[in-house]
Amino acid sequence: MTDAQSASAGGSTKLPKTMRLDQSDEYAFESAAPAGEWAIPGGFEFAGADPDAMTSKQRLAFGQGFLGLGGFGRSTLAVVSTATPAERDEAVAQLARHLIDAYGAPSEEAARQAAELEIAFAEELCEGQAVGRLLMVEREIEDGQIIERFRTAARPDKLDHTKIWTLVPDDENGNDA
Repeated sequence: MTDAQSASAGGSTKLPKTMRLDQSDEYAFESAAPAGEWAIPGGFEFAGADPDAMTSKQRLAFGQGFLGLGGFGRSTLAVVSTATPAERDEAVAQLARHLIDAYGAPSEEAARQAAELEIAFAEELCEGQAVGRLLMVEREIEDGQIIERFRTAARPDKLDHTKIWTLVPDDENGNDA
């Protein structure tokens, strides 16, 4: 049974959540997703886009951004997380509303079907991955088609802030000059 089937049968599933190791997304994207939002790859937003006409921030969002489902901003990283059936349903509902509001989906049913497919794809990305595993996306256009490649990495428990210098007193008494 896949995680998606387990979720629909009443158990929890795994979905990506936006993740930040630092504040770089604030500067990289036009709209950065805060940490902790349910996320999908969101490559559909770039269907028919011309990368040459994109701003540098749009190109970065296209090339490396997950789509957060709270404010619909972008995140460089996503983390595999456990979702209850109610949380999964809310993620589908948020995305369906977005597809209606931002893209003019022809009906609520069509929006919900598209949202279900996107959420199912996000579940597939998490399937077989440990909770806490980082996900990264890399997108490009080849022959007019958006190609997405995904990588994973272990989540660092704590960042290694290596000391790169030491302050040494200037005089024999330990006083700085």
